[in-house]
Amino acid sequence: MKQITLKPTTFPARTVQGFSLIELMISIAIGLMIIAGLVGVVTSNTRNSQTNDKTAELQENGRYAMTHLQTQLRHADFRGYTWVAPNPSTVSVTNECLAGGAGPGTFVNKISQGVWGANDSNPFAANCLSSGYVQGDVLVIRRVATAALTSGPLVPNNVYFRSTFTKGEMFKAAASAVATTGDPQNVDGTPFGEPLADFLVQQYVYYIGQGDCAGGGDTGQSALCRLALQGDAFVKELVVNGIEQLQVEYGRTPFASNTTQYYPADQITSDADWEDVSSVRISLLSKNSKPEPGYVNSTPYSLGDWSNTFNDGFRRQLFTATVQVRNFHE
Repeated sequence: MKQITLKPTTFPARTVQGFSLIELMISIAIGLMIIAGLVGVVTSNTRNSQTNDKTAELQENGRYAMTHLQTQLRHADFRGYTWVAPNPSTVSVTNECLAGGAGPGTFVNKISQGVWGANDSNPFAANCLSSGYVQGDVLVIRRVATAALTSGPLVPNNVYFRSTFTKGEMFKAAASAVATTGDPQNVDGTPFGEPLADFLVQQYVYYIGQGDCAGGGDTGQSALCRLALQGDAFVKELVVNGIEQLQVEYGRTPFASNTTQYYPADQITSDADWEDVSSVRISLLSKNSKPEPGYVNSTPYSLGDWSNTFNDGFRRQLFTATVQVRNFHE
């Protein structure tokens, strides 16, 4: 038998070629362009997110401040059951807010004046607001709490208003005092009558200060602050940060007109005219806590009799509202 020998098959060598330098450079350039596009998209999304956050901050602070002031103004001049002028009072408190050299007690005892204000000035720089005021109008709101106290102990040194349909009177609670339920005598020796209840007196002074107006806050941020009657003294409280400007106009209806007209505080000069205020127009300017890089705010703002253009990097938003004083006593 013939033996067959198999020879291995051989193939010609193949030349393997890589990318040329030009191809490699083109690939790198295309890749860099894609990465740059992605970075641009991410940067744009981040910037839009930050802008949305700043807008949300403006709206949240502005709406909270406006809602708070609207609520307080709707309750301004509320005196429980009493609609007539209250009896004279001699209540005294410490750190009282006194304007223009007014005598002690002339502020806190003016419970029948539910709304008062000052135009772009601090009338209490010599006493209760000796520091912290920055700018804008000052707004005073006086009222009593909505909840009547018909039983239980009263807090010593708190200021209360005893109210019936025919009489009303402020007093400071003595130690061991309790909310009245009977028919007690008032200062002129006559009975109060029925129904009868005691209400906690609430008096507030609103102004634009800094974020640390109540202590421990941000000293570099503007804020809506207030002085509040607590016990027998006025103390500072923070309402909300991020409010840069407060402007207030007061609505009155002159006898010769059926149309309500609005005036800045310096155009209402007598106590009788202040007690005729039936509505209040509020303007607030909300401001971000930090400037936005690359953004320039050149928008002109006009609030009441105040206007300004800032040309800076802070976003701002204007809020306005007109509030009827529901407890307006004609």
